[in-house]
Amino acid sequence: MKKILSLVLAICAISNISLAQKTNFSDKLYESYSEYKEEKIINRRIKHADVSSLIRNFDSRKNINIQKVGESIEGRSLNLISLGDGDTEVFLWSQMHGDESTATMAIFDILNFFDSDDFSEEKDLMLSNLSIHFLPMLNPDGAEKFTRRNSLGIDVNRDALRLQSPEAKTLKRIRDSLDADFGFNLHDQSKYYNAERTEKPATVSFLAPAYNYEKNINEVRGNAMKVIVQMNKVLQKFAPGQVGRYNDDFEPRAFGDNIQKWGTSTILIESGGYPEDPEKQEIRKLNFVSILSALYSIASEEYKTEEISEYENIPNNDRMLFDLKITGLNYELEGETYVLDLGINTFENDLEENSDFYYTGRVVDQGDLSTSYGYNQVDASGLKYENAKIYPEKIMTKNELENLDPAKLLQEGYAFVKVDSTLLKEDYSNYPLNLVADSFKIGERLRPGVVANFFLLKDDEVKFAVINGFFTNLEDPQRDIKNTRIFN
Repeated sequence: MKKILSLVLAICAISNISLAQKTNFSDKLYESYSEYKEEKIINRRIKHADVSSLIRNFDSRKNINIQKVGESIEGRSLNLISLGDGDTEVFLWSQMHGDESTATMAIFDILNFFDSDDFSEEKDLMLSNLSIHFLPMLNPDGAEKFTRRNSLGIDVNRDALRLQSPEAKTLKRIRDSLDADFGFNLHDQSKYYNAERTEKPATVSFLAPAYNYEKNINEVRGNAMKVIVQMNKVLQKFAPGQVGRYNDDFEPRAFGDNIQKWGTSTILIESGGYPEDPEKQEIRKLNFVSILSALYSIASEEYKTEEISEYENIPNNDRMLFDLKITGLNYELEGETYVLDLGINTFENDLEENSDFYYTGRVVDQGDLSTSYGYNQVDASGLKYENAKIYPEKIMTKNELENLDPAKLLQEGYAFVKVDSTLLKEDYSNYPLNLVADSFKIGERLRPGVVANFFLLKDDEVKFAVINGFFTNLEDPQRDIKNTRIFN
């Protein structure tokens, strides 16, 4: 009897050690992430050449197999990177939408992790039980222009049935040849999604896609849900309350839904927004940690202990976030004073070669926005809206412009400066006031769609400015205002 008891206690001890190791694994991954981050790609607008160069770095690694598996419409290579020799096949693909690159960056961080000498026990477990296959940047033609669709102008994620595009054909062929047990469909979503009924952004959202209109849950989809439950637990440690659940309405043309139907437990990961993280580097880190934690969970089969009901407890995605939300603002119109909330978003405008961008900040909603939230929230109770003015003197040279005091001009209610045509050659400026031509006129009414340039006054004194959608307290406008617009 004592021997049996000792054996039971020993088994429990081993089990507890395993659980502790798993719990510590994600913590250690998060803490040591900088050692694996691929520093050659640090912004979202990466190109096929960037990815190809990184892939070549792994050519000589004996434990990593690289094979060209297809080409895009414009002839850019599609490559499969494989490692591990386990029986469970795991297939991860990224950037089937060309402007959704967060997970592509994270894939190379993960490859650096596997190429290191660290975490030997965890890696041995994963690589002996799993065969892991990465297909980064499935839509390189779209990535070249940083646009969603491919060169045919179609959404690759709606081409699972017709298979018109070579990118879709490659994805289907690889999935079928692997007969993958698990699939990770890696995307980006709008930064304006929030976790339902909270001000927290949906920094990462998950979905176990439905495989039919009835949204039935079979073993394949149920396993995906269980893996997601574990990934959510990991992310709650590092981004508490910032995980959402994507809508699971069945889309018969989509790859995630069909791959689930074809027998691969499919996990959709959508990278959303994170405060002060425009290039999604913190979200990239969360991808790194959560995906490796999921691979560990699949390799150890610990996901099987999770309850599917916990998947349903993850908050739904909602879309109630603004970049800037201003509440309780007094706005005068036709002799009457009204109280308005304003929702303002900053939109990216592509520059040449789509490698960089400038912002245009617009009012996108106004009225009662009490059910909405903002990355930046300003209580304007007791403050009055004042339309921006044009500085009366025309500026002829760059030196004249540099000699102006922008903070002083803003304090006087000026948001626009008339300049000579030689200073109007671009679409944007790094000067903290908008530059305009002689013919420029200011619109009189505040309404959704207008570029956000106005002031907040208290007792007829300017307290704050909103310039091109950016809120500034006037102390250091060049710090707060990312760019302004040039209006010809």
